[in-house]
Amino acid sequence: MPTPRGRPYHAGHAPRSRPIDTRAFGERLRHWRQRRRLSQLDLAHAAEVSTRHLSCVETGRASPSRDMVLRLAHRLDVPLRERNALLVAAGYAPMYRERPLDAPEMADARAAVQRILDCHEPWPALAMDRHWNLLMANRIVPLLLAGVDAELLQPPVNVLRLSLHPGGLAPRIAHLEQWRAHLLERLRQQIHESSDPVLAALLQELQAYPLPPASPPLPGEHLGVLMPFEFRTPAGTLQLVSTTTVFGSPVDVTLQELALETFFPADDASAAALRALAAA
Repeated sequence: MPTPRGRPYHAGHAPRSRPIDTRAFGERLRHWRQRRRLSQLDLAHAAEVSTRHLSCVETGRASPSRDMVLRLAHRLDVPLRERNALLVAAGYAPMYRERPLDAPEMADARAAVQRILDCHEPWPALAMDRHWNLLMANRIVPLLLAGVDAELLQPPVNVLRLSLHPGGLAPRIAHLEQWRAHLLERLRQQIHESSDPVLAALLQELQAYPLPPASPPLPGEHLGVLMPFEFRTPAGTLQLVSTTTVFGSPVDVTLQELALETFFPADDASAAALRALAAA
């Protein structure tokens, strides 16, 4: 899949642009090390620094170089947004740009994303940000949202809320219990990776929705790759599978956090129904 271009910006090896709070940096670093379940020895070995120096950095007794901040963040697989936060906490300028997808300088990236979504027709496809807010979609997606509570379609439209809310798509999902468990597990993994408080609040909200009645799971689930999806529509029940795609090697915060959710028909009847819907 094509990767939209972007350029990191940084302050090179210039002096720090702001006063350093070594304790704040050390706490952030320790947080990410513990989230990745690494000991100081493990991280020091991976980042090629001494354990003693790493300990001093974590406790605020030593200041990290900019190169060391980036090396530690890389070894900890810290998201670009949080890498910027680590740099700022260490007294350096942020390195990675964050521009709204609708910004003029993102026109090429936006056009590439829309082209991917459009080429997926007549199957539904959409693009979401890190908080699962709908950013873009192909023309099939709105056709499947008829009858949803208008309040849930007010921007920003949250895809998880739309899927699991009783006034949204939840009553139309035949295997809601399995689909709900799948989505909530993905959200938990995302919270574990990012420590994002907005996602944590969203998880609490979704867990408070009424529990769906027990139903037998659909076959064909491949954890982390494909998920079956049975969806009732006026045109009949659609048997679909969904998969998620992210952009490879982005150097822009917005692009790293962008996810494409694409659906494919799982049988000939569903394919025919979607083609008829697109042609109507």
